[in-house]
Amino acid sequence: MRVTSRDVGARTVVQVDGEVDVSTADALRECVLQLLDRDRTDLVVDLGGVTFMDSTGLGVLVGTLKKARLLGGRLQLVISTERVEQLFRITALLPVFTVHASLEAALADDSVA
Repeated sequence: MRVTSRDVGARTVVQVDGEVDVSTADALRECVLQLLDRDRTDLVVDLGGVTFMDSTGLGVLVGTLKKARLLGGRLQLVISTERVEQLFRITALLPVFTVHASLEAALADDSVA
C-alpha cells in the first residue's frame, strides 16, 4: 500500500493506493493522525486506487472521521470503484461518510464541517 498527501488550499488530499488491511492499515492511520496533529483537519481521502480493504482499514477511516469531527474538521471520501463502494454499502458505512465519486467533486464541496 502507498499513502501520499498533498495540500490543496485549506484541504489535504490523502491518496491511498493498493491493499488496506491488517498489515498495512497502520501506515494510513499514521498519515492521517500526523495531518490532524498539524491542524490539517479538512481531509479528503481518495480511495480510487484501493484494490482491497478489510475491517482494519474501515476502522482507521471511522476513527479518523471521529477525530476530525472532534477537532472541528471533516473527512470526505472519494470512492470511485464499485468494489470499494460495495464494501461501504455492505457494512452500512456509506451513509456515515460524505462520499464523492471523484476528487474534483470532493474539492468542489464547500459545505461546512
